[in-house]
Amino acid sequence: MKYTGSCHCQKVRLEFETDLKEVMSCNCSICQRRGHLLAFGPESKFKLLTDPDGLSDYQWGKKNIHFFFCPSCGCAPFGRANTPDGPAVAVNARCLENVELDKVPVVNFDGRHIL
Repeated sequence: MKYTGSCHCQKVRLEFETDLKEVMSCNCSICQRRGHLLAFGPESKFKLLTDPDGLSDYQWGKKNIHFFFCPSCGCAPFGRANTPDGPAVAVNARCLENVELDKVPVVNFDGRHIL
């Protein structure tokens, strides 16, 4: 299914095609603070609908993941990384429209001790 999503102020808009069978809750230092529920997929299933120059990019640690956020409202709707399977995205399911997150299983990931 194709979902649309955005940051809070709508300056960052996206489309993401996924079956959304589950989302991941990570306890690493950044995910824990942001409260993301992440849905993963290949870059080919993701489309940024707004100008990428309007994004701010945050990286930390090994700098393997780009955490993109809106500089106006501070919302972080997605991130990008290179994986062994190729370029991938992690979309914050809380930023997707028409998703009932209470009906999507949450898988916990121990990023605090792995990342």
